[in-house]
Amino acid sequence: QVQLVESGGGLVQAGGSLRLSCAASGSIFSIGIMHWYRQAPGNQRELVASITSGVNTNYADSVKGRFTISRDNAKNTVYLQMNSLKPEDTAVYYCNAIISTNRGYSWNSYWGQGTQVTVSL
Repeated sequence: QVQLVESGGGLVQAGGSLRLSCAASGSIFSIGIMHWYRQAPGNQRELVASITSGVNTNYADSVKGRFTISRDNAKNTVYLQMNSLKPEDTAVYYCNAIISTNRGYSWNSYWGQGTQVTVSL
């Protein structure tokens, strides 16, 4: 079994910062690409940022220059540093990872439970 557990969400004023963490645990052989998604009420879930095992990164246009994704492979953890937060960043943030539990024979997608980020004016 594999679990992803997010932390670090909360309430912050516009212009502030938060750092989200997502730790993977369980019978993990290897972790491939890791993502952060978000979903605001009434909206579809959208991809915010991605990081490969080779630490190549990609960002949604709406967060470029403000958010930074990183990972610590020794800790099986992905982070999202969010600066200059705006009210429109308010959403539930989810981490997602592609993980192999069987020496690379197969890879599956796992999701965390989500963490709420609320940005007030």
